[in-house]
Amino acid sequence: MVGENTALEESIRGTFPLSSFFSEVCWVLSNFFVLVLAGLKDEQLATQVEACSIKTQLEGEVAINGRLRTAIGDLSASWELEPVDESKEEARGDALVDQLCYLGATLRDRVRDALHIGVKRAMAVVCSGFSYDMEVVSHGFVTDISKTDAENEENLHSMNNDAEVPGERLAKLFEPEVLPPETSSGVGEGGEGRDAD
Repeated sequence: MVGENTALEESIRGTFPLSSFFSEVCWVLSNFFVLVLAGLKDEQLATQVEACSIKTQLEGEVAINGRLRTAIGDLSASWELEPVDESKEEARGDALVDQLCYLGATLRDRVRDALHIGVKRAMAVVCSGFSYDMEVVSHGFVTDISKTDAENEENLHSMNNDAEVPGERLAKLFEPEVLPPETSSGVGEGGEGRDAD
């Protein structure tokens, strides 16, 4: 039996050399691994480029977020509103959204108040040195019933134009009662976003 196995092994080696077979397998496997590693390296490089791009975008968003927080804080302070409470990390974004909503509602109320103050002050100015029936003045512009609507409209535009410069002068007298003090937040520097004096 031992002799038969040896003869069989000899015949296999003669037709199919074992060392040649292993070298072929090793060569195929090494080429396969080289291709796999090259593919992985390409994927890794693409992932690194994508991660770099995402990091740059995220840094930009963080910078914008910081500027937005500063602007909201400055605007809130200038209108004497409570600052945003960001003590709890999970509430940071919600606190800013709540502050913006509150700021919008407050500004609407203050603008409405400013309108009422302005109209009341204008009425007081008229009363201070002129003799007009305040009840009649409180109903707005008086139209001439003998004229057409177009003529009354033209007269109204003319009166508005005539009142523009003196009205601006009168409004500036009452600005301190209505407007908050100016603050510098870096927004609109260089004259942008401000009314010309």
